Amino acid sequence: MEEAKPALTEREQQIIAFESKWWKHAGAKEQAIRDTFDLSSTRYYQLLNGLLDNPAALEHDPVLIGRLRRLRSARARTRRR
Repeated sequence: MEEAKPALTEREQQIIAFESKWWKHAGAKEQAIRDTFDLSSTRYYQLLNGLLDNPAALEHDPVLIGRLRRLRSARARTRRR
């Protein structure tokens, strides 16, 4: 029997959709995070970071998740220097 793939929750799907938007002003995204998800920006980014390691998220939006993984890796390399 084939094992079922782990599905994303509705909230996880909303976070991915939200992250795909472009923000013109620095504080606008943080305010939208609070208004949309009732989360601090710190908690939002913790959840988003967890999604980057979730195979279901990669399957859901491979372009966005791939781009965010590359950005995360680049930032990690910069911090190690």
